[in-house]
Amino acid sequence: MTDDPLRPALDDLLDDLYAGQERLTQGEIHRRAVAAELPAELLTRINAMPEGEYADDEAADLLGGTSP
Repeated sequence: MTDDPLRPALDDLLDDLYAGQERLTQGEIHRRAVAAELPAELLTRINAMPEGEYADDEAADLLGGTSP
């Protein structure tokens, strides 16, 4: 199994996003990812998330990051 080269950027984003937050919407995650100028492949993953609210571990599972 190979490591995902986007995982560090994703993990950093999720750490920043969820600091002091329990749940965030897919839209908020996407807006913050765009503002952080993350790679297009990661933005595509975020766009593919169903609309709704996510806890940090749920977002990490869907996007391929690591849960805290």
